[in-house]
Amino acid sequence: MTLFKWSKPIGAICAIAIILYGWIGLAQSPQPSVRLTTNPPINQVRPLEAEATTVLGSGHYNPPVQLMLQAFDAQGQSLKDAKIHLQLFTPPKNPWFTTDFPIVEGTKLLDIEGNAPTGQLQVQQTLPIRGTYQLLVAVTPLVANAFEPIQQTLTLTLPENPLKFRYFAILVVILLAVGLLGGWVIGGRQPIQPGEIAPQQVRLLLSGLIVVAIAALLLVNISAELAESHMSMPGMGEEVPSSSKPAKLQSQGLYMQLSGDKSATVGQPAKLQVSVSDPKTSQPVTDVVLKVTTTQLENNWVAFAYEGTPDSNGKLAWEQEFFDGAPHSVVVEVAPQAKAKEQFQLFQVAENIPVEGVAPPMAVRLISLTYFTGIVVIGLLLGLWLRHRQTPRTGLTWKRSIS
Repeated sequence: MTLFKWSKPIGAICAIAIILYGWIGLAQSPQPSVRLTTNPPINQVRPLEAEATTVLGSGHYNPPVQLMLQAFDAQGQSLKDAKIHLQLFTPPKNPWFTTDFPIVEGTKLLDIEGNAPTGQLQVQQTLPIRGTYQLLVAVTPLVANAFEPIQQTLTLTLPENPLKFRYFAILVVILLAVGLLGGWVIGGRQPIQPGEIAPQQVRLLLSGLIVVAIAALLLVNISAELAESHMSMPGMGEEVPSSSKPAKLQSQGLYMQLSGDKSATVGQPAKLQVSVSDPKTSQPVTDVVLKVTTTQLENNWVAFAYEGTPDSNGKLAWEQEFFDGAPHSVVVEVAPQAKAKEQFQLFQVAENIPVEGVAPPMAVRLISLTYFTGIVVIGLLLGLWLRHRQTPRTGLTWKRSIS
């Protein structure tokens, strides 16, 4: 009877243990995944503006970062005949510690879907700001039910240029020294002449600080407003050069057309598409390789590049964000695949796209100015405290003389 009494609880415990073991084994078993690698390694990459200055970087624009996505099955083998959809988002907004391009914070930088016969998708993308980028990756089979679709979120953290921290520390020391000197002068014993509300040196110092603060505020705001009005007035910005290559072209039995948005705005994605077809039958052509290159024309640096094949409709569509307010050139080159029946000489179509810049928000400018002003005030209070400790208390030093 005793054995029968305990048989049911023991059986229930064993059943629960088996279920838990199965769940744990399933959770720990290999799962299909997507692996991200970069070239060069991400810790060797710097944001766009940091690398292009002679003080903070090399003085020239480096090539874009190569992002390589590789899809694997549960056994760790590369997936074949896949389609990979990539969405790349910039680091989220942080109003208290803004980046060089506050307008592009928390926006979609790239959205592209391409065929991946070997399970690999490669894009080249210039990363404009520091912080953690988010990549939303969806992998689906080209052949229905060939494998289970994969959805994965990856992250990519771009470090800030170390020289920026060094120069910021130097600036902080200078501002603290200015405030410290001012506090030391104000805190000293200085006689007040009849009819004066403060000693002459104090009045001169306060007047100078007020003039500097007003000048800094006016410089920051007026320059930003002038830049914004300059960019928003038609005909006043830089003239966009016309492309030497057409946006659509019929050559060697193929017809290729580049279409989509004809202009763009910083912080907003632009939609673009290229299609390849047979002009005689109007049927899509898929056995070709398309090479897309987006170049900023003002300084001639590459913002985005991709090489892949069109879909079953002979099209390649993507969205990209132009984060620099300057004209860009989008060039698409077509070439035959190695095993294509029809071989031809490669040719190109192109489109020059004007990009409207957007000035930083007023709140961002005021926050930066507040930080610098606060550092000076801290130095001023520190100078007053040090002077107060050194000066013996013999009475009121700013007491107005009685004539």
